[in-house]
This record gives sequence, structure tokens and C-alpha cells, in this order.
Amino acid sequence: MVDVATALGGTGWARLMALAITLSVTAATGTGIVLTSRIVYGMASYRTLPLLPGRVSPRFKTPAAASVTVGALIIAATWAYILATSAQAIFGEVVSLAGLLAAASCILTALATIACYRRRVISNALDTVILGVLPLAAAGFPGWIIVKPVQNEPASQRRSPAGIIVMGCARFALRSAFFQTPRESA
Repeated sequence: MVDVATALGGTGWARLMALAITLSVTAATGTGIVLTSRIVYGMASYRTLPLLPGRVSPRFKTPAAASVTVGALIIAATWAYILATSAQAIFGEVVSLAGLLAAASCILTALATIACYRRRVISNALDTVILGVLPLAAAGFPGWIIVKPVQNEPASQRRSPAGIIVMGCARFALRSAFFQTPRESA
């Protein structure tokens, strides 16, 4: 991306693109840490993990212990990974993963649009095109962006998408009891 920005606009645009990529990766990493700490908190609340990460900070009313636990685990895993590979390879993989996550977000947004307007999609031809066909077509290109790189990955790295597919099957095809529990209200 930086090379493209250099070719199109010179070094100033290249620096701006590098900054944008860095901020994007930083935001994605921060979001991942928050989400993972909430998952650890939830698991500890249901006693599937030790109780310490399941505690809520009385001052901040957040799962601070889970956040610190996840942060420490991520730092330890990052150092182990850095010692095993080069920094350039790590940065390349993080940028690649951020791109795949952005593509997945685009697909989910398009599908959410169809689901949200599902009653209007079948109301008339114009709504069918605008609210059904176009979002579905818009999901196709990011889908291709996800499928092509994943095909070239080793089998061990293709297990995550397979796990998501299995979880989707458990939710919609098998109608697992786990997904049938009513949502909590505030």
C-alpha cells in the first residue's frame, strides 16, 4: 500500500499511508484486546476459568483483572513470536490479517443490511435491487479477497475459518441449546 501511495502521490502520501496503516493496526489490536478480555471475563464469570479474571473493578466498573490478564498473555505471546521470527514478517502478517478482518466486516455489514431490510427486499423490484442484490454483490468482492489468501495458507491456519463455519452450523442448522438462551436486559 505504501508503494502504491508513493507511485501515486510521492513520499508525502506514502508517509500518510504508512501512518494510516499503523493507526488501523493499532485500533484493530486494541479492539482485539478489549474483546478478548471481555470473553475471558465472561468465561471466568461462568467459572470456566479461574475466578480472578471474573472480578469487576469497584472503581472503574470494568473487568480490569481480565484486561490485565489478557494484556500480559498477549505481551508474552508477542515476545515469543518476535524472538522466533523477523519484525518485517510480523508486520506483514498483522497488516494482512487486518485486511482480512476489514473484508469480513464488509461482508457482515452487507449481510446485516439484507437482514435488516428483509421485509422491504421483497416489496418491489427497486428495493429488491437496492436492498438485496447490491449488498449481496458488495459482499462478493470482499469474500473473494478472503478466500484467495486463505487458500494459500497452511492447513493449521485454515482451521479458524472452519471453526467459524462449524459454529454457524451449530447455531443455525443444529439449533444448539447454547444459542437459545434468552438475552439479558439492562
